[in-house]
Amino acid sequence: MNEELKQRWILIGKKMPSLFLGFFLFAIAILLTLHSNLGMSPWDVLHIGIVKHSDFTLGQVSEIVGFFILLLACFLGTIPGLGSVCNMIFIGVFIDVINNFNIFKTPETLFGRIVMLVVGVLIMGWATYFYLRVELGAGPRDGLMEGLVKKINKPLWMIRGTIEMTALIVGYFLGGPVGVGTLITAFTIGFSVQWAFKIGKYDSRNASHMNMIDLYKYLTMRDVTSNDSCTNTNQNLTK
Repeated sequence: MNEELKQRWILIGKKMPSLFLGFFLFAIAILLTLHSNLGMSPWDVLHIGIVKHSDFTLGQVSEIVGFFILLLACFLGTIPGLGSVCNMIFIGVFIDVINNFNIFKTPETLFGRIVMLVVGVLIMGWATYFYLRVELGAGPRDGLMEGLVKKINKPLWMIRGTIEMTALIVGYFLGGPVGVGTLITAFTIGFSVQWAFKIGKYDSRNASHMNMIDLYKYLTMRDVTSNDSCTNTNQNLTK
């Protein structure tokens, strides 16, 4: 392995702690909102609804749903990144591992439950920051949104809203936990993410995520035929 190739592998390796910290925080945030017993985000409402009608755990349902969404996103032309695939797998793994320790209990008071929910939302913002800042691909659900925006040429807010509402409605009819926490999460998660991005100085508008094909070319030096491409990729990875 020559020196440049070795440095490329090291650069990718240095991104793994931030990526997996993000996934771990996501799992904690999801479990906090679950045990607040006030309602969950639309996708988690769907996940819990499926859990109630299957023998799968919450983490396993998250993985299965993520897998099919990732396939649909690929069909729509969105190539996943390493972060996308790891997102699909490891958030679910962390959810089940943490949940098995029975760390989180539903508070007896309404105030305590609201605090638990709000903390979950705040942690979710930082989870988003830590896994997106490495620019190795967004999660399956964001990939689906991107693919639909490209295919049907409608505003992002409309596509995102339709996806979230569909997940919420299906989850509700499956018995998922819809409540005031669902509304709180829907209206505050964006501010939580924006706050984390601002403090962490991450500009999502200028982000350039690397998909699996680009990552393969980068780690096998197949991109050396294009100096501009190689330069841009290196600038992206050394941020």
